[in-house]
Amino acid sequence: MSLNDTPSSERVHIAFFGKRNAGKSSLVNAVTGQELSIVSEVLGTTTDPVKKAMELLPLGPCVIIDTPGFDDEGLLGEKRIVKTKAILAKTDIAVLAVDSNIGLSYEDKQFTELLRERKVPYIVAYTKSDICKREFETKENEIKTSSQNKSGIFELKEKLAHILKGVKPDKFILNDIVNKDDIVVLVTPIDSAAPKGRLILPQQQTLREILDLNAVAVTCQTDELPSALSCLAKKPRIVITDSQDFERVAEITPEDIPLTSFSLLFARYKGTLDALISGVHAIDALKPDDKILISEGCTHHRQCEDIGTVKIPKWIEEYTGVKPDFRFTSGTEFPDDLSEFAVVIHCGGCMLNEKEMQSRIRFAEKSGVPIINYGALIAKIHGIFDRAVQPLVQ
Repeated sequence: MSLNDTPSSERVHIAFFGKRNAGKSSLVNAVTGQELSIVSEVLGTTTDPVKKAMELLPLGPCVIIDTPGFDDEGLLGEKRIVKTKAILAKTDIAVLAVDSNIGLSYEDKQFTELLRERKVPYIVAYTKSDICKREFETKENEIKTSSQNKSGIFELKEKLAHILKGVKPDKFILNDIVNKDDIVVLVTPIDSAAPKGRLILPQQQTLREILDLNAVAVTCQTDELPSALSCLAKKPRIVITDSQDFERVAEITPEDIPLTSFSLLFARYKGTLDALISGVHAIDALKPDDKILISEGCTHHRQCEDIGTVKIPKWIEEYTGVKPDFRFTSGTEFPDDLSEFAVVIHCGGCMLNEKEMQSRIRFAEKSGVPIINYGALIAKIHGIFDRAVQPLVQ
């Protein structure tokens, strides 16, 4: 991925929902101007969510998601419905496709209640309006459309763009911390888990913003940090490190230089910092055999020194002196019941969009289970929690 690409986690996620044969897939194809989804008169043609990252005017970079009908039937149909509802966790804006000839059904009304409960803004798009014989008036968040003659499609995109302004305000990673000509040191360890030939996403995004701020980025690995600091003519504004090297970087970095991690920085960027640090002291109350969920938002090949499955469990056992029962999830996998866990430890969530990360946090809070991110946990274990958080909570 180049620095100019918009990562999927930063794109607005627009999902299309509706009953089978409501015209969802045809509507998706009309909105995108592509044959993104298969269209058929056969009920249940869309069997799995279909996702496409694209540039869509006037919306800009977005992810369009077509979903199976939420009225599917049978054992397989029930599994498809579960997948459809799981998409809600990452949906920024929903489009509910409703057949104009039928109008809002009981299932449609139930789904709008679910959207309101999840606080997902939505538009009701009445499809097949070109062949509708029924007279009806639309409300403010409703629109009549036709995928055949494209009526209402432009207006639908305009409505989506209007909602988008409130959903995705401009956000910044460092602009309240770093000024023009400031020096920022980025500590980016290159080990067996590092992606070959590139930096991980938070490092890329942070580096890009430093350049946009007309500041100076100095990038090095942990062993080169003493040399990097000694070469600088003035004190860095801040040092940002990969969480797994927090302890060593803290030892090297003078106390008068602010220090934090990419994990904590991006929790603040996604609006989840307060929630992800508030439960950090739950680690002190762990008892033997307590269940701990360690969850990562991406999927990758596990290395022998993997941070999630190897390093963090080892550090927790050393810090607490007990042996908890660790469970692991990755990617879109996240339990729908957290009641068995004493604490949830989550990665920085760089591959999850803001909506999905916030959804996981809300679910943990509703379940009464503390949720902590990697950066907060590692800082706590190594005795530098206050120092690591301080630059971000001024």
